[in-house]
Amino acid sequence: MKTFFMWLGGVILFFALIWALALHSVVFQSVFAPMFENVNRQVFENTKSYNQGMIQELQNMQFEYLRSTDKEGKAAMATVILQRAADFPPERLPLDLRSFIENIKRERGAY
Repeated sequence: MKTFFMWLGGVILFFALIWALALHSVVFQSVFAPMFENVNRQVFENTKSYNQGMIQELQNMQFEYLRSTDKEGKAAMATVILQRAADFPPERLPLDLRSFIENIKRERGAY
């Protein structure tokens, strides 16, 4: 009988240990995961592909904006361009694209 209770206690202890490790994992993730994701995001935003992709996207929007003759369409495009450019450091933009975005801001009174 004593052996049975020792075996039962061992099984209960084993499952309690597994439960404690699972709880530790949840707590660890909730505390440290946001910091890890922040670092991953910062690394991603400094990659060459991200920077080139953002510049290319903004240049395509600039081309469409300059090609458009519709005032309402231009206003909508200007809003999208300003929103996309807001999170991108202006010093990484080519000079012509930077001045284009600054002109849109001036026209809309966003300065």
